Amino acid sequence: MIVKRLQAGVYAANCYIIHNEDGDGVVVDPAGDIDDIIKYLDGNDVKVAAIVLTHGHGDHIGGVMELREKLSVPVMIHSDDEDMVGDSALNLSTAMPMGDVYFKPDILLEDGSVIKVGNKEIKVIHTPGHTKGGICLLVDGILITGDTLFQGSIGRTDLYGGDFDTLMNSIMERLMILPEETVVYPGHGGQSTIGVEKRNNPFISRWRE
Repeated sequence: MIVKRLQAGVYAANCYIIHNEDGDGVVVDPAGDIDDIIKYLDGNDVKVAAIVLTHGHGDHIGGVMELREKLSVPVMIHSDDEDMVGDSALNLSTAMPMGDVYFKPDILLEDGSVIKVGNKEIKVIHTPGHTKGGICLLVDGILITGDTLFQGSIGRTDLYGGDFDTLMNSIMERLMILPEETVVYPGHGGQSTIGVEKRNNPFISRWRE
């Protein structure tokens, strides 16, 4: 699978376009800068099957409504974050420069859901803790982690739906069991691997003590 990272929106969140060689793909977390996303899609003949959201915070969903209108594809999010994307106060967009963002998702995901992209299947891993419905996406040794796991850090847990112990359990029980060579593509910052985070992430090291 091909992974294209675009830093998008007012907080430069990582938007990912994941597609196979035939051009079948999905857009993950379109935070804004929709013209840049469309330019890549058109320039690489990517046929988007869906917009997939790792969680419901405003800095990751700022461009969803515009992109859904342009592409006419469904928006997917875990069922536990449905309330967030429907309420600009809960998703915090009302306090962000882009202003109120709220919408009804088209498809609600659950742990173990499979998103079909051409001849590939993207597995949904529910990783609550940053939000109630936070998810990671796994395909071909690629792991999109949203704000669950970062290079050398983890997502914050002091906002609506957040809980530190829940997040750490998600990371340890759902992500650290994956092969060490699994490439981590987080919601902010640069990429890493499961093996590197096992050895170097201070939150993981302290949790094991």
